Amino acid sequence: MKIVNFLSGLGACALSRIMPGKKADKTVMYPEEDRLWEALYQRYCDNNGPRITAIGGGTGLAMLLRGLKKYSANLSAIVNVTDDGGSSGRLRENLDMLPPGDIRNCLLALADTEPLLEKVFHYRFTAGEGLEGHNLGNLFLAALTEQFGFEGAIIAASKVLAVKGDVLPVTLAKLNLVALFTNGCEVYGESQIPLQRGRIARLRLEPETSSVYPAAEQAIRDAEIVVVGPGSLYTSILANLLVPGVSRAIRESSARKVYICNVMTQPGETDGLSAADHLQVIYDHVGPDLFDTVIVNNSPQIPQAILEKYLHEGSSPVVPDTARLRKMGVNIVAADLLSPNELVRHNPDRLAHLVLQQFTTFREKGVSAFSGNYEFEEGRGKGCAS
Repeated sequence: MKIVNFLSGLGACALSRIMPGKKADKTVMYPEEDRLWEALYQRYCDNNGPRITAIGGGTGLAMLLRGLKKYSANLSAIVNVTDDGGSSGRLRENLDMLPPGDIRNCLLALADTEPLLEKVFHYRFTAGEGLEGHNLGNLFLAALTEQFGFEGAIIAASKVLAVKGDVLPVTLAKLNLVALFTNGCEVYGESQIPLQRGRIARLRLEPETSSVYPAAEQAIRDAEIVVVGPGSLYTSILANLLVPGVSRAIRESSARKVYICNVMTQPGETDGLSAADHLQVIYDHVGPDLFDTVIVNNSPQIPQAILEKYLHEGSSPVVPDTARLRKMGVNIVAADLLSPNELVRHNPDRLAHLVLQQFTTFREKGVSAFSGNYEFEEGRGKGCAS
């Protein structure tokens, strides 16, 4: 009901913009008024937006957060901490700290700061002894960690960047991913797993004695919507869900639980897997019935030049496979989710809109989104209860 009221309030705000009086059709909005309404709109979102907890890592989670922050400031991002490659891996090894890269990306995604400052925090050194390859934002978090500890570093960076919401590590334990492949080979380290280019039979965390970060667990339990993905199935999604206490908190939460499937397969992780295969892998590792809804891409066509580039790299579009998903007992939201650029990525605004829209559209039509399966295709304006 709160989300319905939230969107209704935004609708009222929108109507008041174009219908301030009987002569609304003759009203001209000036840039100053536009800025005022944008500020009021964002303030309404900040104060009344739904409590959303997003779980993942890599660029996928940061992309989703950029879209969601337009609808709510009541956001919690739970980030995996198994990265052992690049700048993050070097800092992790040399300073014995948790890898900062994914944390940095999420902080910047939720930041309300000048574009120049964001650009500086993303800057990567290309030369300099000991600096080459390091990201400035990572070094900033490393310096803060030495001063305040990792938890304090995130809090301090959040203040500097005027972050809306909370960015939380899934655990404070220093973890490694271990993948057992179907050929019997066992590979240690997140950065090494995709290089094996085989089919993963099982993933585990080492050591196995870790536990979910208490603030992250509370964010899951307090959420109205829990969103998992998009992101690398094994090295971002399962790297979070395998932390003891995470999947239990999701199941016990009263939130609506949404899985966002990737739009492309990932070489060395999900070669040839459909959307239903992605979900089955998750269920094989942490048990079934974790999600109410799965969001999949059904874009009719990817530009041929872009598609050929991905195919050359061993990546292909993830087949929605809605028939199998339906048999797995989840609600399906299928839409064109692609962002129009040179890379095949989710469109953050469209994706964020769908995360909220599914909880209102079907109530208005008298169909409960969570009493039986439904399918929804954006733009067709219909839901089908089954």
